[in-house]
Amino acid sequence: MTNPWDTTVGTDLYNETLARTCKIAEKAGYVLNPDLARVQKVVGLMTMNLTGAGDYYCPCKQSHPLNREKDVLCPCPEIKQEISADGMCFCKLFFRETD
Repeated sequence: MTNPWDTTVGTDLYNETLARTCKIAEKAGYVLNPDLARVQKVVGLMTMNLTGAGDYYCPCKQSHPLNREKDVLCPCPEIKQEISADGMCFCKLFFRETD
């Protein structure tokens, strides 16, 4: 069975979204989840949100259907608190860098 985000993985827009995500992680001192399937899912869904709603809405915290007025963009405002408390963000996309 295929996943809805599978069609985005490897596309130019997906690669741009992944590059953006990597830059966010590097700038903040985070790393991406080592689980490639998880990264592909979250970045793929975020790419779908960019295509469908026009921005990088967090796929893990969004309402269904997506509500542009209430849903948050990635990275979400709570990311620092979540990573500080749990070592990762809610989506399990960004992780605290370990020594």
